[in-house]
Amino acid sequence: VFPSQDPLDRADFNAVEYINTLFPTEQSLANIDEVVNKIRLKIRRLDDNIRTVVRGQTNVGQDGRQALEEAQKAIQQLFGKIKDIKDKAEKSEQMVKEITRDIKQLDHAKRHLTTSITTLNHLHMLAGGVDSLEAMTRRRQYGEVANLLQGVVNVLEHFNKYMGIPQIRQLSERVKAAQNELGQQILADFEEAFPSQGTKRPGGPSNVLRDACLVANVLDPRIKQEIIKKFIKQHLSEYLVLFQENQDVAWLDKIDRRYAWIKRQLVDYEEKYGRMFPQEWCMTERIAVEFCHVTRAELAKIMRTRAKEIEVKLLLFAIQRTTNFEGLLAKRFSGCTLADGTVKKPEVPLPSTNPFLEDETGTETDEIVVEKSDTDKPKKPKVPDNPFHGIVSKCFEPHLYVYIESQDKNLGELIDRFVADFKAQGPPKPNMDEGGAVLPSCADLFVYYKKCMVQCSQLSTGEPMIALTTIFQKYLREYAWKILSGNLPKTTSSSGGLTITSLLKEKEGSEVAKFTLEELCLICSILSTAEYCLATTQQLEEKLKEKVDASLVERINLTGEMDTFSIVISNSIQLLVQDLDAACDPALTAMSKMQWQNVEHVGDQSPYVTSVILHIKQNVPIIRDNLASTRKYFTQFCIKFANSFIPKFINHLFKCKPISMVGAEQLLLDTHSLKMVLLDLPSIGSQVVRKAPASYTKIVVKGMTRAEMILKVVMAPHEPPVVFVDNYIKLLADCSTDTFQKILDMKGLKRSEQSSMLDLFRQRLPAPPSGVETTGPLSLSAPTPEQESSRIRKLEKLIKKRL
Repeated sequence: VFPSQDPLDRADFNAVEYINTLFPTEQSLANIDEVVNKIRLKIRRLDDNIRTVVRGQTNVGQDGRQALEEAQKAIQQLFGKIKDIKDKAEKSEQMVKEITRDIKQLDHAKRHLTTSITTLNHLHMLAGGVDSLEAMTRRRQYGEVANLLQGVVNVLEHFNKYMGIPQIRQLSERVKAAQNELGQQILADFEEAFPSQGTKRPGGPSNVLRDACLVANVLDPRIKQEIIKKFIKQHLSEYLVLFQENQDVAWLDKIDRRYAWIKRQLVDYEEKYGRMFPQEWCMTERIAVEFCHVTRAELAKIMRTRAKEIEVKLLLFAIQRTTNFEGLLAKRFSGCTLADGTVKKPEVPLPSTNPFLEDETGTETDEIVVEKSDTDKPKKPKVPDNPFHGIVSKCFEPHLYVYIESQDKNLGELIDRFVADFKAQGPPKPNMDEGGAVLPSCADLFVYYKKCMVQCSQLSTGEPMIALTTIFQKYLREYAWKILSGNLPKTTSSSGGLTITSLLKEKEGSEVAKFTLEELCLICSILSTAEYCLATTQQLEEKLKEKVDASLVERINLTGEMDTFSIVISNSIQLLVQDLDAACDPALTAMSKMQWQNVEHVGDQSPYVTSVILHIKQNVPIIRDNLASTRKYFTQFCIKFANSFIPKFINHLFKCKPISMVGAEQLLLDTHSLKMVLLDLPSIGSQVVRKAPASYTKIVVKGMTRAEMILKVVMAPHEPPVVFVDNYIKLLADCSTDTFQKILDMKGLKRSEQSSMLDLFRQRLPAPPSGVETTGPLSLSAPTPEQESSRIRKLEKLIKKRL
């Protein structure tokens, strides 16, 4: 508890060690008496300290009790003072209550007196107002009644909690009776002024009826609705007679007369009755809306009766005039009276990034142009939706099958015309400046599609749009097969009568069966057209989904048609590849027929390499220039050609047997020349040198490097055999005995040497991974893609010969 440096205070004090420290030697025992005296002195000091402390604690308990008693006395005194303060506060509160009691009574009296006076004033006003109201009603003073009735009704609301008083209840009943009497009297006045029977109306409106309308605003809303209903019915009674079903003007060819009639009636109403009805009643709009409802019902009835007489031109004429009239209504009226749900205002669609989006109310037949820059242009603000859209034209929807059938017929004729025009005009003329122009018929087809889509969306956004989409799908497929696939040039069997001598002597300018310049341009044009159709069909699908009802969006799907155009693109690329591939075949055949064991010295590149390069320089620039607008498909063409040509070249290399050392060196030089040409293939013959795509370069480097490795293995000495086999495995990394057999054949080894080499090759092969079962040495490796391609092409050639 108390820190000390004294050894006696340590927790681990050891008496023996302590004594040994005091007397470490015998000589130190001489001062033992001095040490003993010091310890005794220290003991006496400790005894004195303990005695002093014990004596000092004898009075502590007595002092604590005394302090506690003093604290208790102080608490008692404080409690007494608090009680005195509380008693004084209660007395003060009682005094305040006695002082304010009279004041509260005066306040209550004042409040009750004010309420009584106000209620009496209201009662006096109510009684006087009811008397005046009854008197004015009898005298038909509707102008004064309108203001007075509203005031009486407002005052009567203050007496709702006093209806238990007989006098108040009696006044309330008199007010209700006056309201009922006013309603019946006003209806009678309107019936007298505008009789429901007959079409002739009396003179202009009166001020009495104008004031009566103001009164009707205060009365039960049913009175107002009855006045409006009767007036509109009487106003349109002449229309029902003039355009009865049996009248000539009732048919669709004279539908303009219906809308001309209502326009005259609205003008007549504005001149004669515009001031009679309150502006908030929107009577002009109500008349127009009721006319639309009646017209829709009448047109639907007459079209059901005479459905066989409806022709597409007549139907479109009627729909156009009707939609024009609905647009006129939208410009003139706000549509506030349509809140009853008769016509639902379509929801505003989300902003679209579709390049089809443009102002369709203007130029409906504008050509649809698909360009990437279109998406960067600011979109035109969309015209607000027409609340009156479909209010009349909805009746034409059941008969839109006539329009759909007509479009089916028109599109069929359009496709036939495209086919006839193509046959008459022939393929497009080569024009390198335009870069593979799209066929004009494609743009014409999509312009017609857009026109049909816009027309149909104005007529209906329901099932007719689905039917029209089905028609679109049908003729997109027909266009793809009849116009595009149907006009792709057909491949012909090539160079069957060429002799080996002619192949070996094939020089620049020699004729090889291949596509003409016009045919190559046609294929590129069809490819560009198919790409245009693919992109535009996707945008057409998006636009159709915007136009159709939300519940039918899932039924719009043009994926199958887009796949069809993708197939046309793939077939076009394949034709270009096959053409260039076939043009190079004679040169490769010439290479395999040469006597490579007789080559005595290495010179420049061989004639067959010059021939391959010539064909590449003739075809590729034409294809590249005609596919300038579709660079990705030109890249696909290059990749597919490399994947086709390189395996074929390697297969022809295997046919070059036997090969001398000098012959192998010449072939290696030729292979390197072809490799350089293939690497430069995408930009060959172009003034602008572009770096070839990495995917293409990788294919060429991998394939041609394999060809070079094959020739390097052939050039290597076959003695000693172990070194040759190890070198083969290292360079080619090919575990196939077929490939090794072909290498031995190229070296011209004897069968006995080949047998021993094959045995050694099987022994030197790396062990297969654990768990892989093999049935024989030939199954150590799966066939390479080059071998599979060679086998498939052999089978194709065999089938062609048989056919």
